[in-house]
Amino acid sequence: MVDGSFDPLHDGHVAYFRAAAELGLPLLCNVATDGWTRSKHRVLLPRERRMRVIDALRDVAYVHAGDRSTAEVLRELMPAIYAKGSDWRDRGGIPLIEADICRDLNIEVRYLDTVLNSSSELLRRYEADS
Repeated sequence: MVDGSFDPLHDGHVAYFRAAAELGLPLLCNVATDGWTRSKHRVLLPRERRMRVIDALRDVAYVHAGDRSTAEVLRELMPAIYAKGSDWRDRGGIPLIEADICRDLNIEVRYLDTVLNSSSELLRRYEADS
């Protein structure tokens, strides 16, 4: 499972999806709410549209509308692997509650070296240039 806002979707996300799919299991993509996205930046594409775009990508097998916290989604869906970008490893790892759930449910956490861009940074640069 991968999760995030994916707004706007960019080449870094595509690399992240590909690397996660290469772990050998069907890839589930949990897509955050518009409310969570708004906590980072204004919403470019509403979640339903983001989900349709992500669903069209060949590396993603399933798309899930995450209406609860990532911790709750992990508990509910129990993926075999929870894949995050290496920027999370550099920050000290995933949040403790998620790490505890992964440990308790035997969900492997994998950090993928695919961080190529940041949606928030791309939007900041776009707005600065406008």
